[in-house]
Amino acid sequence: MNELLATATEAAHAAGKMIKDNFGSELTVNEMQRHDIKLELDVQSQKLITDMILARFPDHAILGEEGGEIGGNGEIEWIVDPIDGTVNYFFGIPHFCVSIAARKRESKELLIGVIFDPTQNETWTVVRGEKAQLNGKTIAVSNRAEMADAVVTVGFSKSKEALDLGFARYKRIAYEVRKTRMLGSAALAMAYIATGRLDAYVEEQISLWDIAAGQLMIEMGGGKVMLKPSTTKPGTMFICAWNGKLPIEEYL
Repeated sequence: MNELLATATEAAHAAGKMIKDNFGSELTVNEMQRHDIKLELDVQSQKLITDMILARFPDHAILGEEGGEIGGNGEIEWIVDPIDGTVNYFFGIPHFCVSIAARKRESKELLIGVIFDPTQNETWTVVRGEKAQLNGKTIAVSNRAEMADAVVTVGFSKSKEALDLGFARYKRIAYEVRKTRMLGSAALAMAYIATGRLDAYVEEQISLWDIAAGQLMIEMGGGKVMLKPSTTKPGTMFICAWNGKLPIEEYL
């Protein structure tokens, strides 16, 4: 797994450098959706990552946000989000990242994960069976067990139905916690929980590439991740990720 982790880290850093170098420049928009933006740079970042992975593991498969699954029929499947936080990126908000994970294709068991925030030069890494690390130092989830002490991020998804469910859930949670935050990057929300900066993250509608690397980081640090099919969009998931200590399930 060390070779998988090294490859993921190298690819995340290469893609992160590219998107940081283009941050603040004129961007080509491929699709402007009602609550989302698709950039040509997303495609370029994913191609860079894909090329680096397949150069070393030509039989591996790659599932990415841009373009679906490509590659071979090997036992390992990579899960790639080339820019998580694209809307932040487009509007010049420096909160976005690259997220790369690898898992066993048949069992879906996550093996490694990397999240790289190029604006802060922060690299989270994790290997199954080991604690996650931030820039080479071991991290773990927070010990906060009372909702009144917690900082929770609630994501708001892209359809009216998902937004309405999110608003109702936000109201239930916001009354109970110390603070809420809406940050715009699911992967960084997961990384922040793994680091103890946040205590929980809830969203009605996310995709696998948003959270795969972060899920392993949280679980290896003692936290919990609840995933179930979204009721608002087929093929996406509802997520509640937390430090494993808060009683946040009572407020979902």
